Amino acid sequence: LHQSVYRADYVYFENSSSNPYLIRRIEELNKTANGNVEAKVVCLFRRRDISGNLNTLADTQTLSGSFFKFEEESKQPTLSEQQKHQLKHRELFLSRQFESLPATHIRGKCNVTLLNETDVLAGYLDKEDCFFYSLVFDPVQKTLLADQGEIRVGSKYQAEIPDKLAEGESDNRVQEKLETKVWDPNNQLKDPQIDQFLVVARAVGTFARALDCSSSIRQPSLHMSAAAASRDITLFHAMDTLQKNNYDLAKAMSTLVPQGGPVLCRDEMEEWSASEAMLFEEALEKYGKDFNDIRQDFLPWKSLASVVQFYYMWKTTDRYIQQKRLKAAEADSKLKQVYIPTYTKPNPNQIMVPGSKPGMNGAAGFQKGLSCESCHTAQSPQWYAWGPPNMQCRLCASCWIYWKKYGGLKTPTQLEGAARAGSGMSPFTRNEGRAKLLAKNRQTFILQTTKLTRIARRVCEDILQPRRAARRPYASINANAVKAECMIRLPKATKTPTKSKLVPRQSLATIVKDLGKNTSDDLPGSSSLNPSLLHPSSSVIGC
Repeated sequence: LHQSVYRADYVYFENSSSNPYLIRRIEELNKTANGNVEAKVVCLFRRRDISGNLNTLADTQTLSGSFFKFEEESKQPTLSEQQKHQLKHRELFLSRQFESLPATHIRGKCNVTLLNETDVLAGYLDKEDCFFYSLVFDPVQKTLLADQGEIRVGSKYQAEIPDKLAEGESDNRVQEKLETKVWDPNNQLKDPQIDQFLVVARAVGTFARALDCSSSIRQPSLHMSAAAASRDITLFHAMDTLQKNNYDLAKAMSTLVPQGGPVLCRDEMEEWSASEAMLFEEALEKYGKDFNDIRQDFLPWKSLASVVQFYYMWKTTDRYIQQKRLKAAEADSKLKQVYIPTYTKPNPNQIMVPGSKPGMNGAAGFQKGLSCESCHTAQSPQWYAWGPPNMQCRLCASCWIYWKKYGGLKTPTQLEGAARAGSGMSPFTRNEGRAKLLAKNRQTFILQTTKLTRIARRVCEDILQPRRAARRPYASINANAVKAECMIRLPKATKTPTKSKLVPRQSLATIVKDLGKNTSDDLPGSSSLNPSLLHPSSSVIGC
């Protein structure tokens, strides 16, 4: 039996036989006590999973809904309406929501990438199982935000390079406004003199920490104070002091120890307390390197620059190395991959065709001659029931696979509008509302019927039971069965005349005249019309 190997991949999950696949990213694979494998996954959402307001908001974003807007700017080929329709099925919304799902529900791999302006949009349609995202969806707050990991490539992110100066042309720009000089390598000091000054700066930094009360509490030993004074902040301060004093050692020495005591320079590792460092580690475990969320939820009194600087200094400590080793040990104890056999069981929505083996699905009774709801083909090796059973809608094998993978139909139809209208409901309810809207448009009231249909109403009146049907206007009536029964009874019915004769067709002017009105007058309301004057052809067999 063929098996597929799954690791930290984007995969399809099936939670319902009739709904589209869920798209998830595997984070961890864990073995439960009973021996089953569960996957901890990150949730990704489709357009059909979010509300109509958020779909409208997504259409206004730079890279999400308006990626068709920069077709001309990026010189991409113009997309047809059907291509735009199908591209919306390829769009996903990332989230930070996690859930655990059984690994046996995996139905295959897919590929999800971050959208940027250099992508050829038609390329997503040429590749199977290929999706993109550019926005992050919060299921709790019901918000859409741009992903912080956006790859900023393209013409608008390129630097503007000035023209090269001609020979003999001088640069008239004011250099002080363009940049700030922090070090001049062509100074009068030699390297040994600079090294000696740096040693003095470290000694002054150690002495300054000994005099500072808060520093003596955080670094109670001399070794810790000396180590703190030997970090980059002291080096930067010493070199900046030399630059400001034009590399005069005497003046620089006096600047290091001004009147009133030595200058104390501390970096983020010294500014942060132990409790703040623990909060940072907890936030880093939850959010990763999303410094905006770390600052907002855990350290609001710190600036964003302070959080970022502390992170890169924290990575140089033994604490980071210990946590990295601990995570590596945890990763070794967990599953790195899982083997899942290819899913070969028949789908319950599979329609039993004439001549097939029974037991596949109790879909007997499907009307012959129905076409695929998506591509409208009438021939397919296999059909699948789609939507509420009473609507008898179906999809061909190709469109069913497309529906399961991409959550939509290949061609733009009124079903897509129904999907947006019902996006606030659960997937099953949305599908049902979608099919009901389709039924309302497809099977509307028939005001002009054939002669056989009008005869069938009289001949098969005991089967139709029009009074009972009038009390249940939404109940469907099998018109084909009534017509077939009528053809059987018709030879007998011709010998015995029906109770009421068929009324010949009348024009609207004749009906208005019978009601005692002129054609120029307003027609009365429906409540004042006499039903006996209406033509029987205006009645309804049933939808």
